Amino acid sequence: MNKIASYFKDSFKELTEKVTWPTWTQLQQSTMIVLVATLVITALVSLMDFAAGGALKFIYNQLFK
Repeated sequence: MNKIASYFKDSFKELTEKVTWPTWTQLQQSTMIVLVATLVITALVSLMDFAAGGALKFIYNQLFK
């Protein structure tokens, strides 16, 4: 039981004293980076899906005329 109490005490101490939390500006900048990266990756995946779908449709139309 002493190990569990020590674990929680040390965890709380680490969160309150050792962790450096980002400022509001840093948090906003990081959020914008994540949003932009998500949009770019979504666009790339959509483009690849569209291209693959078009290519497969072309191949199927040529094979099964």
